[in-house]
Amino acid sequence: MKRNSVLAFSLIIAIVTTMLPAAVLADTNEAAVEASAKYDVVTVTKLETKTNVLDLKAKSAVLMDAASGKVLSEKNSHERLAIASVTKVMTMLLVMEAIDSGRFTFDDKVSVSEYSAGMGGSQAYMEPGEEFTVTEMMNALAIHSSNDVAVALAEKVSGSEETFVTDMNNKAQELGMKDTKFMDCTGLNDDGYSSAHDVALMSRELIMKHPKVLQFTGKWHDTFRNGSFDLYNTNKLVKFYANCDGLKTGFTSKAGFNLSATTCRNNLRLVSVVLGEPDSNTRFAESRKLLDYGFANYEVINLDKRGNAVGNIPVKKGNKLSVSAVYGTDTSIMVSKGQKGKVEKEVALVPGLSAPVEINQKVGEVIYKIDGKEAGRFDLIASERIDKVSYGRIFSKLIVRWFSLGRA
Repeated sequence: MKRNSVLAFSLIIAIVTTMLPAAVLADTNEAAVEASAKYDVVTVTKLETKTNVLDLKAKSAVLMDAASGKVLSEKNSHERLAIASVTKVMTMLLVMEAIDSGRFTFDDKVSVSEYSAGMGGSQAYMEPGEEFTVTEMMNALAIHSSNDVAVALAEKVSGSEETFVTDMNNKAQELGMKDTKFMDCTGLNDDGYSSAHDVALMSRELIMKHPKVLQFTGKWHDTFRNGSFDLYNTNKLVKFYANCDGLKTGFTSKAGFNLSATTCRNNLRLVSVVLGEPDSNTRFAESRKLLDYGFANYEVINLDKRGNAVGNIPVKKGNKLSVSAVYGTDTSIMVSKGQKGKVEKEVALVPGLSAPVEINQKVGEVIYKIDGKEAGRFDLIASERIDKVSYGRIFSKLIVRWFSLGRA
C-alpha cells in the first residue's frame, strides 16, 4: 500500500510537471532577460535639412518640428548671438516647471521687491510691496514682456535673480543648448548669448512639456492691475497669422529684432526662430516665410493607436507564459507631403522577460522609416502585470493536491 502511494505521488509529480509552463521550470541560474535589455539598434538618420533655401536676411534662423525636434530649415542656426527678451522663454519655462511640479499655483501671490520694481525697459510699473497673482504676472510677462515681472517671478522661483540665472544655465545644459549663456532673466544684459537652434530647443521644451503657457503667449490683449493697464502682445503674428499662439519677441540695439514663434495646424506644430533681423517688420515677415514653408511641405500622419497589440513576449517564472506588447501611446509622425505611402514599420521587442513584469513596463520599441531613414520611434509596453510563481508555492500545491487525492 505504501509502495502504491509513493508510485501514485511520483506519477502526479510527473504529470503536473509536464503541464507546467516552461517559464516556471526554467533553470533558476539562467540569466533572465529584463526590459532593460538592449534592443536591436536602428541607426538614426536625420531629415535632410534645407539651408537658407528661403534667402533670409536674419543672421541666424531655424524651423523645427516641435514634436520630434527635427530641423526642417536653417541658416547659421548655431551662431552665438544676443537674443534680448527672447531670453524670457527660459524664464517662462522655469516658472511653468515650478507650477507643474506643485511648488506654487497660478493663484498664489507674488510680492514685488524693490529690486524687481527698478527694472528698466518694458515693464508693468509695479511698486515695491505690491502683490499680484502668478496668473497676472504671467500675462504681463508673456504678452507685454515686462522686465519687472520677469525678475519678480525669478525671485519667486529661486529666491533671487542671481540664483535663478544659475538655474537657467543648468537647464540650458540639460536641454543640450551648447551655444547659450544667460546673464539675467530679462535679456537686458547683452553679454548673454544663444543661437537660433538653442532658442528652438527651449521653446520646444516649454510648449510641449507645459502647454498651459500658450494660454498666455497666445493672447493678443489683456489687462493688468484690475484693468487699469492694457497689455498688447509684442508678437504681431498672434493676431495676424492663423493659429499662431506664441511665443516671444526680443530687441536691443546689439541683438537686433528677434522672434521665437509657434503655430499649430492639422496637428503639426512648428517652431520658427529668427535672430538679428534688421527691423521689426522683417522679423515677422521672415517668421511667416519659415512657417509657410513648413506647412506647405510637411504634414503629420496618424499611424497606430494606444493599446493595440504588436506581439507576445515569453515570460519566465511567471503565472502566465507570455505578455502582450502594446503601443504606449497613439503614434504619429511628421513626413514630407506625398510620403505617406512610403512609411515602413520595424518592431524591436526584448526576446524574453522574467517575472514579475509590471503593467506599462517598457518591453520594446516600434520604429517607423521612410526610404530607410528613421522618421519616428515609440515605446511598446506590457499590457498587464505578470506575477512571479515560486517553486515553494508550486510544490506546496502539489502536496495539497496529492493528499486530497489520497483521501478521495
